[in-house]
Amino acid sequence: MLTIEQAYWLIALFLAGAAILNLRGRRWSHAAFWGVLAVLIAGGKFVLAAAAAHNPIPAQLAGVGVIALAALSPRMTRGHLGERDAAEREADALRLRHKLFGPALLIPLVTLLVALFGAYIVVGGVHLFDATRMTLTGLALACVVALIAALWVTRARPMAGLSEGRRLLDTLGWAALLPLTLAALGGVFAATGVGTAVSDMVRLLIPVNNALACVIAFGLGMVLFTVIMGNAFAAFPVLMAGIGIPLLIHQHGADPAILGALGMVTGYCGTLFTPMAANFNIVPVALLELPNQNDVIRAQWKTGALLLVVNLILMYLLIFRF
Repeated sequence: MLTIEQAYWLIALFLAGAAILNLRGRRWSHAAFWGVLAVLIAGGKFVLAAAAAHNPIPAQLAGVGVIALAALSPRMTRGHLGERDAAEREADALRLRHKLFGPALLIPLVTLLVALFGAYIVVGGVHLFDATRMTLTGLALACVVALIAALWVTRARPMAGLSEGRRLLDTLGWAALLPLTLAALGGVFAATGVGTAVSDMVRLLIPVNNALACVIAFGLGMVLFTVIMGNAFAAFPVLMAGIGIPLLIHQHGADPAILGALGMVTGYCGTLFTPMAANFNIVPVALLELPNQNDVIRAQWKTGALLLVVNLILMYLLIFRF
């Protein structure tokens, strides 16, 4: 059976490879950062097992590792990473043309297929995919399939995947961890009762018996929290706990699946408005060498506003109809 644990091991191996390449290039801070992160990801299961056995030492060591990541992150400057000659890259782009999009499109396609049909794939009486982590396992498999397809299309050596992946990872730097850390932050907020506080505030400000008012409050709340925290993953547990579950689902009978899907998309409209979403709005400025740090946001905020209106309309029309 393919499990999410195996996916974490693959991620840890990739990070360890990036650390080794940085060691060879004498990029000490990058090597230490990705090496520590590789150990943390690979050892996650052991930390949980130790915690279940009331052994706090592995969790404390993991905490030291997190502090080390925070200490190393300011030292991760972009620097210069060697690339092939620009003429060679342009020639390859002209030769491959739209074939380059094929491997990238395989990622959502394979993920969707596994999510829809993975439960029906049985080998030797054993389900091939873990039913509790179907989508994430499918995503991990999709990345492996896309890598193989990219190597086949480009006729590159397997080492090129690690080398180019390391270069992109180093370019992103610590910002590559933002989705992970912000998602964890959202869980912390929900566990500490922020969702309940939001629910109480909403009950004071809007007529909660009005479904449209609750939809607008939920959608705008997703956007606002995403703007503040930089990622809809962080906003989602708070707003679902505060508005989505108690008001829209329990009180007004909204469909949870549709509400969750449209709620996340609505939250990501806020990503287009905020510099807190550094991996989306700040890193591209550095990569493209734009003159103003907010140029990406200036180019996309109107699109985000239009999508927000459309998502609110779709949410109101769809979540109560199924």
